[in-house]
Amino acid sequence: MFSDVRSEIRDFVAKRFPEGRLQDNRDIFESGFVNSLFAMELVMFIEQNLGGRIPNDELMLDNFRTVDVMTDLVGRLNGHGTATEVA
Repeated sequence: MFSDVRSEIRDFVAKRFPEGRLQDNRDIFESGFVNSLFAMELVMFIEQNLGGRIPNDELMLDNFRTVDVMTDLVGRLNGHGTATEVA
């Protein structure tokens, strides 16, 4: 489950990165390639494709900084825990 989610998130985010520069644990906002507007696109992507509605208490930038963190967020939304807990 997590590998599919991780791949979908990685593919969506990678469109904003120069070839080969995206790593699952890289902070996409610190990199300068994405901004707060893209954070809203991430929210919409996750809600529409992966996890359903994201509760207000989960709508914080820290939940969208890395592919790893977004994968964990989707796991929590779907009641599967986090990738770290499953591993």
